[in-house]
Amino acid sequence: MTALPVVVGYGGVNAAGRSSFDQAYRRMILESLPEKERRRTLLGLGAMMGLISGDSSGYRDSNGVQITVPDQALADAVVNGTLIRRIEKDLFDPDSVPMHKTVTLRGAADKSFRFEISKRDLPQPLPSNWLLRAVDKNHVEVTVDGKGEWLIHARRDFPVKAAGQLPRGFDPGAHYNSRFQPRGLQMAIVGASDAVHSMGIGWDRVCSRVHPDEIGVYASSALSQMNDEAWGGVLKSRLQGVRPNSKQVPMALNSMPADFINAYVLGSLGHTEAIAGACASFLYNLQAAIRDISQGRRRVAMVGGSEAPITHEVMDGFFSMSALASDDALCKIDGVSPTDPRLYSRPFGNNAGFAMGESSQYVILMDDALAIELGADIHGAVPAVFMDADGFKKSISSTGPGNYITFAKTVGMARAILGDHALRHNSLVMAHGSSTPLNRVTESEIFDRIAHTFGISDWPVCAVKAYLGHSMATASGDQFAAAIGAMRHGWVPGIKTINSVAPDVHQKRLKIPLWDLNVGPDRMSMAFINAKGFGGNNATGLLLSPTCTEAMLHKRHKKDWKEYLALREATREAAAAYEQKVDQGDFQVIYRFGEGMIAEEQLQISEDALTVPGYAHPVKLHYHNPYKDMF
Repeated sequence: MTALPVVVGYGGVNAAGRSSFDQAYRRMILESLPEKERRRTLLGLGAMMGLISGDSSGYRDSNGVQITVPDQALADAVVNGTLIRRIEKDLFDPDSVPMHKTVTLRGAADKSFRFEISKRDLPQPLPSNWLLRAVDKNHVEVTVDGKGEWLIHARRDFPVKAAGQLPRGFDPGAHYNSRFQPRGLQMAIVGASDAVHSMGIGWDRVCSRVHPDEIGVYASSALSQMNDEAWGGVLKSRLQGVRPNSKQVPMALNSMPADFINAYVLGSLGHTEAIAGACASFLYNLQAAIRDISQGRRRVAMVGGSEAPITHEVMDGFFSMSALASDDALCKIDGVSPTDPRLYSRPFGNNAGFAMGESSQYVILMDDALAIELGADIHGAVPAVFMDADGFKKSISSTGPGNYITFAKTVGMARAILGDHALRHNSLVMAHGSSTPLNRVTESEIFDRIAHTFGISDWPVCAVKAYLGHSMATASGDQFAAAIGAMRHGWVPGIKTINSVAPDVHQKRLKIPLWDLNVGPDRMSMAFINAKGFGGNNATGLLLSPTCTEAMLHKRHKKDWKEYLALREATREAAAAYEQKVDQGDFQVIYRFGEGMIAEEQLQISEDALTVPGYAHPVKLHYHNPYKDMF
C-alpha cells in the first residue's frame, strides 16, 4: 500500500493572525461568522495584538477589568490593525524613505573649494583632485580642484503605501530570546512552534516512534532574509559607512526557515531540504515531503517557509518591474484620490499589481499508519503536488503552458481518487490570484478551460491575497491553511476588495464570489492549491478534506479504528488546552538554543546501525544492493 500523507498539525502567522485552529481564516470571513465565533476571533486577535491581556481566568482590558464581549473600540482596533493596510512605521515610513542623492559640487565660477574634515574620516585612496593641508593634529583642510561627486542623505515619497503586515502590535521576536535575528526567522520560529503545539501530541512522543532519519524538514524562503540583520545589512553596509558583522550572512540564507527549525525547535537529526521555486516554493517543498512519505523514506515531515519582504529596498525592486500596485495607479482606476490602502489587492478585478505580504506557514505531515498509531487529529490529506515549467520564454516573468499541465494533472488525480461527482460538485479552487492584470486573465482561463474539459460548472474560486497580500514563498501556504478552514467551516472567503469581476476574466464555468460564499460545512471534499511563480515555477497541489480523509482512513485501518478514536480524544484535549493559551496571547514559543546537544562521542556505531542518545530507534546502516542485477 502507498502511504497517504495526512495533515496532523498546522500553524503560522500572517496579516490575518494565527493559522492554528483557523484564527486567520476566521478573520477573513469575520462578517459571516456566528456571533460566538466572531467574539472568539476578536478576543484572540486582541490578545495577540496586545490590546487586551488574557490568562486562565479570561480576558482583561488595559485597566484590568475582565471582559467577555469585545466592545466596539476593540473590534475596530482589531479590524483596522489586520489584513492589508497602510504600511506602518515599525517596518518603514512610506512617506519618508531614506536614500542617497548623487550630486556634483564645484566651486563658484568653476574655482576650487575647501572644507575641513577629521583625518580618520578621509577616504582611502584619496580622490586625485584632493589636496590636503594640516589644520591640527586631528584635522585637515581639503582643497578640491574642480568638481566632485557626492552622495547626500535624502528622503523620498515611496509610491507604494500598503502591504499585508502581521497584526499591529504583534512582535514575533518578543515571544522568545530572538537575539537580533531577522524578522523572517523570528516568524519561522513562531510559526513552526505554533504548528508543533497544534498537534496535541508532544514532539518527544513522535520521535519515540520513528527512526531519527525518518523525520524531514522541508522549508525555505524565496527572497532569503532581506532585513538589516541579514542580507539587507550586508549589501548596504559599506555604502552606509559601516562594516557587516559575522552573523548577517549565516542568517541570510534561504534555507534558514528549515535550518532554524532543525536547530532550535525540533532538534531534528533527519532529512532537511530547502527548495526555492519563487512564489510556488511552499508547494515545491510540500511535493518533496509527499514524495518521501509516499515512498516510505520519511514518516514525519514539517513543511513550510517564512518570508518577510516588506522592506522598501525589496518593494522598490518589485515596483520597478511594474509588479506592485501603487496609490497613483489605483487612483487612476478608481477616479478618486486618495485610494483606500485596504483595497490595494484586487484579484480578478480591475487591478494594477499585487500588494506585498509577510507570512510564516508550517504544516506537519505523517504517513497514515503513524497518525493512526499516535491518535493524531487529522485535518486533511495531500496525495499529490505537480510541478511543471513553462518552456521557452520571451520574458522570465511571463506565463506559459506549465500551469495548464500542473492544474490538469492535479484535477485528473483528484478524479482518479474521489471520482467525477466529487470533482464536479464538491471541489474548491484556491487561486494564486496575485492581483495583476496578466494573472487575472491567464489563471482564470486555465481554470475555465479545465472546468469545461472535466464537466465542472460554477466552480468556486477563492483568492486570499485579497486579504493577505503576496507573501512570495509562503503564498501557497497561506492558501493551504485557508483551504483547511474553508472545507471545515463551509465558508469560501469572497473577494471583498472588488465591486465586480474584470471584463477580461474568463468565468463561464467559474463562481468568483465577491462576498463570503456559504457552501456548508463538510460539503467540500477537495481543494486545489494553485501557484504561479516568476521563471516558470508552476505548481498545483491537491488537498483532501478532513471528512473525506477520515472516511478513507477508516476503510484502511478498520481494525484499529476504535483504539484510534480513543487516542484522538486525548490529542484533541491537549490541542484545546494549547488553543486556549495561545488565544490569550501565550504562544509558548519553542526556542531551544544550545539545549539537548548531543556529544559526538556518545554515538554508538555498529555495522548495522548508528544509535543516537535520546532516540528509541537507531539509524539503520544495513542496505540491500539496489543494483544487484548489474553484478
